[in-house]
Amino acid sequence: MRDGEPPFLEPWHAQAMAMADLLVKSGQLSSKSWAEALGAEIGASAARGAADNSKAYFGAVLSALERLLANDGKVSAAELHEREHAWEEAYLRTPHGQPVKLD
Repeated sequence: MRDGEPPFLEPWHAQAMAMADLLVKSGQLSSKSWAEALGAEIGASAARGAADNSKAYFGAVLSALERLLANDGKVSAAELHEREHAWEEAYLRTPHGQPVKLD
């Protein structure tokens, strides 16, 4: 928690962390590989000049999960792309996902 922020600003933040926790606890990922992958993604994000905030942190969490699962053959790059595209389509079909028109 930072400056009074709740630990998760978006529902997907909690879901991503829960997924990582489940994968480690079930033995699908080692805690060492998870820590190393997350650290590498946070470092890469900082090297790209990303702000030190929740958005960058949870972006790193998601990237680390995707990379680990792809490297272990648990999900393919095509499957990740397909799921991301399906999520985007669903998001854009909902009222909260519609672009705001400013007159």
